[in-house]
Amino acid sequence: MHSVSAICLSSAAVCDYCSIGDLYTCWLLRGRFEEDEVRLFAAELGSALGFLHDLGIIHRDIKMENILLSDQGHLRLSDFGLSRRLKRGGRAFTICGTIQYMAPEVLSGGPYNHAADWWSLGIMLFSLVTGEFPVPAEPDHSTMLSKVRTFHYVLPSTFSSSLLLLLTELLCKNPVNRLRNLECFKMQAFFRGASFDSHILQKTPVKFILELRTHPDWTAKAMRDFLSEVFPEH
Repeated sequence: MHSVSAICLSSAAVCDYCSIGDLYTCWLLRGRFEEDEVRLFAAELGSALGFLHDLGIIHRDIKMENILLSDQGHLRLSDFGLSRRLKRGGRAFTICGTIQYMAPEVLSGGPYNHAADWWSLGIMLFSLVTGEFPVPAEPDHSTMLSKVRTFHYVLPSTFSSSLLLLLTELLCKNPVNRLRNLECFKMQAFFRGASFDSHILQKTPVKFILELRTHPDWTAKAMRDFLSEVFPEH
């Protein structure tokens, strides 16, 4: 069970102790989220990435399990165990992260840069709105890379054109052409009328998240990792 201090996604300041659960727990219980709900997630997550990248930090393990929840239902980015400082124009080559979220340039062993985090955000948003990952995880990097390079994702026709455009920009296989900075992210049509102001975002409780916390299966889902460690299968 996650219970660590984390980074506030909307203001990126060190903030409160998170002991409730993570975004993955919500996804397991909900299955998929509506566009308006994902818009809030995207604004908070995008703001966090913009802040980190301005500091020269690449996270390298953006995934639902590393997004914790505040008492008001807002998102907190955690687990910086794989992060590193990367100077502007710098490149990394270490294959690391969670395979389902890894950008093609990371899977191939680099070179890669901060744009890889934006790919991971795209994978997360895709999964939140569709209820499934675009490419099922493979046990080895080479097989996964082959699938990622050839996969074609198709969103349901019920999704807005602005959401489809955002995901297409984030999941661009060529990192040079990928949406990879906060200013361009904010300008996407999907965020028209939405706020990226941390004070405004944090004032309002996230009702649909708080409602999920009353789900009868919440505790079991939130403690899945803890229980697997205490009672390993033989």
